[in-house]
Amino acid sequence: MPKHTFVLNGKKVTVDAPDDHSLLWVLRDMLGVTGPKCGCNLNVCKACTCLIDGVEFTPCATRVADVAGREITTIEGLADGDKLHPVQEAWLEYDVSQCGFCQPGQIMKAVGLLNRKATITDDDIDEIENVCRCGSYARIREAIKAAATKMR
Repeated sequence: MPKHTFVLNGKKVTVDAPDDHSLLWVLRDMLGVTGPKCGCNLNVCKACTCLIDGVEFTPCATRVADVAGREITTIEGLADGDKLHPVQEAWLEYDVSQCGFCQPGQIMKAVGLLNRKATITDDDIDEIENVCRCGSYARIREAIKAAATKMR
């Protein structure tokens, strides 16, 4: 079985898995990281969104072989110890979560957006394709705007 080494939430990890094994299932089943959710496993819902080298991506559509030597950040690795990331703080402040299933992916997508753009517009937020079945999009939008202001 091939070995795959990458950095996960700041720590180097190595797993034995087939090259074409979905990174989502490596994270969840082999490494016990359950923040990224499997909503569709087809790269549609984006509930599994994480960061690779600071840029958002969906591990359900990524082969483990494609992340060799890269840095993967999941919702579990976003906070700095007990200090929440500004996006996480905004999520709490704006009471975004309802059922909460999609929220790790929503947060990671917002972080990726704010990593790429210091100033965001409504059009930038409209490009986020993560699905929220509870429909908390208005609160998500306000939380992203608040986090952008905090991060400036």
